[in-house]
Amino acid sequence: MTSATTQTRQYRYYDFVMAAYVCVLLCSNLIGPAKETSIHVPLLGNVTFLAGVLFFPISYIFGDILTEVYGYGRDRRVVWAGFGALAFASFMAAVVVHLPVSATGLASQAAIEAVFGNTPRIVAASIVAFLCGTFVNSYVLAKMKIWTRGRWLWTRLVGSTLCGEWVDSALFYTIAFYGRMPWPHLQDLMITQYLMKSGWEMIAAPGTYRVVAFLKRVENEDYYDIGTNFTPFSLQA
Repeated sequence: MTSATTQTRQYRYYDFVMAAYVCVLLCSNLIGPAKETSIHVPLLGNVTFLAGVLFFPISYIFGDILTEVYGYGRDRRVVWAGFGALAFASFMAAVVVHLPVSATGLASQAAIEAVFGNTPRIVAASIVAFLCGTFVNSYVLAKMKIWTRGRWLWTRLVGSTLCGEWVDSALFYTIAFYGRMPWPHLQDLMITQYLMKSGWEMIAAPGTYRVVAFLKRVENEDYYDIGTNFTPFSLQA
């Protein structure tokens, strides 16, 4: 299907997928990073990670679905919508944390700061890592779809995830924590997060297959990004 045709089309589920993507992105970035947890894994011992790793990969799954079905351009619009929502949520959190506290609210202020009081460095790391990782994920998937002529969906899901999640993890932990914790510990945390997020998406691949097949059928769309301008700095579908 050509780009011109797709630009004028209306889709039944595109808006719902976009809303779900933005919701998962906000929750995983605002709620998850507030808690560092450790669980015991047989053969591996104790594994430490930030709780957001359990849910953030879902946003990459939505990115895979959007790019595979609707194309890179429409996924790019969703990414920028997510960026706007994340930037506003971070701004709102900073304002709420720094507003003067009433006499009756002193007891809860420490808890509010612990959950929503991310430093500007962590906020910047989260936003930069999200943008770069997500665009790498979508670009790799779109290009692999052309190279494989639409076959072997699993190769695109796995390949794009490995590339995108690596960029996201490397940028986030380096920008947010470099110099604030010993490099060996930071490196271990980064690798653990990367493996967990990538593994999570691989486990979810059968479900992603089903959603992709459903959307391609009901939307009558299976977009190939031939001739697409892959610049991230555009809202053109």
